[in-house]
Amino acid sequence: MKTKSTLFSAIFFMMISIGFAQKKKAPISMISGKVNISKYHNHDELGSMSKGELLTLYTERIEVIVNILPNIAFATKPGVTMSSLGIPETKENVRALKDNQEASVEYFDSTVQFQTSILPYSDTRDLIAAILFYEETLKSLHTYNDFKTD
Repeated sequence: MKTKSTLFSAIFFMMISIGFAQKKKAPISMISGKVNISKYHNHDELGSMSKGELLTLYTERIEVIVNILPNIAFATKPGVTMSSLGIPETKENVRALKDNQEASVEYFDSTVQFQTSILPYSDTRDLIAAILFYEETLKSLHTYNDFKTD
């Protein structure tokens, strides 16, 4: 009798734990990955850096741009989800978002691979100009909402 009640209790608690384990997954953010840079630079600061440091900055800025700009019509900051935008979280929509995020990662990885091989041959002056341009582009995201009309 004691064995039956122990077995029944164990099965009961297992069923309860399985039931609670079926919670809905957390919503996926529209923007994922690196979305900001730690510091903006001026021309003099960049001019005093080594080419290796400049290459690192250049790659970091590309990563942020790749993660934000394709989704700018939805959001400019992380944490915005499909449900917060009123987009139905259907299987198709969730799959499309995941596919888009995977494609962004693949694009970034292949871009970095290319940049690692070819970018060291670039002129330092052009590299500095590109970094400053990317930083100005990222700064402009702070004014994105100014372009929206009510």
